[in-house]
Amino acid sequence: MAELQCLTVTARTACFAFSASDNLYALKATASWSLFDGDRAPVQKGETANVVFMLSNLQPDRHYLLRVGDAEYAFATPVESALIDIAEYGARFEAEDNTAVIQAAINALPDHGTLHVPAGDWHCGPLFLKSRMTLLLEKNARLMGIADRSRYPILPPRDEKGRVLGTWEGVAEACFASLITAVDCTDLAITGEGTIDGGGDRGDWWTWPKETRDGARRPRTVFISHCERVTLSGITVCNSPSWTIHPVLSQAVRAFGIFVRNDPLSPNTDGFDPECCTDVSLKGVFFSVGDDCIAIKAGKRDPKGGLDQVCENILIENCRMERGHGGVVIGSEMSGSVRNVTVRRCSLSETDRGLRIKTRRGRGGVVENIVMEDCVMDAVLTPLAINAFYFCDADGKSDAVQTRTPQPVTETTPHIANITVRNLAAHNVAVAAAAFFGLPEAPIMGITLENIRITYDPKAVADVPVMACQVEPVRHGGIIAEYAQFDSQCGLVFGPSNRSLPESLAV
Repeated sequence: MAELQCLTVTARTACFAFSASDNLYALKATASWSLFDGDRAPVQKGETANVVFMLSNLQPDRHYLLRVGDAEYAFATPVESALIDIAEYGARFEAEDNTAVIQAAINALPDHGTLHVPAGDWHCGPLFLKSRMTLLLEKNARLMGIADRSRYPILPPRDEKGRVLGTWEGVAEACFASLITAVDCTDLAITGEGTIDGGGDRGDWWTWPKETRDGARRPRTVFISHCERVTLSGITVCNSPSWTIHPVLSQAVRAFGIFVRNDPLSPNTDGFDPECCTDVSLKGVFFSVGDDCIAIKAGKRDPKGGLDQVCENILIENCRMERGHGGVVIGSEMSGSVRNVTVRRCSLSETDRGLRIKTRRGRGGVVENIVMEDCVMDAVLTPLAINAFYFCDADGKSDAVQTRTPQPVTETTPHIANITVRNLAAHNVAVAAAAFFGLPEAPIMGITLENIRITYDPKAVADVPVMACQVEPVRHGGIIAEYAQFDSQCGLVFGPSNRSLPESLAV
């Protein structure tokens, strides 16, 4: 019997996973579900085409029974102390800026209360959430980030306690507050079937991707800093000014059944970037973005001072990644070290790279214990790429970074170890099946490749497999390795192209 897993429950929503161990993002066949109240009277029914699905319009402090096929799960919604609708505090569709009234509603919300955003477009600037609240976005509700950055507060590089607050690419820098900003929050839920629209295509956010204007860097759309136990479920987050969802220096951050969508040409609009975080879980998340779908980071050594904590215990399951630069990426900001990352039962399509680790001399830190298993890729240029010569930053193409002559091993030498990829089907590969470029003074250690099936795109054009100097373009390459040590290579199959592949193809 297929398993039915409860992922999260709020007073008015619940998120479940059905048959997750037998499917990728989508189910092989649509499943019907029925919801009953505590007396077994029918309440709702519907269908899901995906492993992770959302139940809405629940009532607080109620007992329910969910049935999907032969599987059942009994659950109860928690007590809700208050329900505040933003319209009751003066929010109006026609208003150019609802920030003040929505923030007043948030401030008035008692512990364990719900802030309700009804259907409609609600224009506002950054909102600051607080602990023990639920932000509920009804179906067809949209929080719309305004274009005028003069109305965006600026987060300083450090707060009054000296902690990193504003950040940019792993460094403590002033940045504009995000449309949804949560600092020092615990037990926070952001849920529903509505949308958080960061307003990236409004104003000029995308015209200065690497600059500072008005003394600050671009905002994210959802910024979670120094938080614990934050859950996002069901919502769509889109149109981001830069990185879309950025948890930093936080613990127990979870995202279930959400949708992350950005213009494919929008600059640096990564989907979900946990940085210096512990215990992060993503399940059933859809990505289609302008940069990396998921980028796991741990700060960068910099004279301005950076984030220097480890990012660890990251679980990514049953997700769908489309058209990003990378599917699951680690780095290049990894000075605090990244470890214990598991990616399983995910599907990736038309990303430049699938699993990608990027770093360079000067970063320091360790990337270790990385596992990808039971995944399917289609039209991914290079499914596996590990690059210790990544030419980021102003000196990225200098001899100090790019030389293949062994350099002294210091605290600034990055190390990569214990990388396992098993049960992977990658079809219509253009460039190379895998590329591993370690440092001569710090080779990549402990690579395991098991049961990997590769087919090639007959229309492929040669290109470089990694962003580094002294690397030649390749077409239909196999396993490319320099300064890399393998523990195991078995069950590797290279075959012709197959242009017709179902998303749920089993490995």
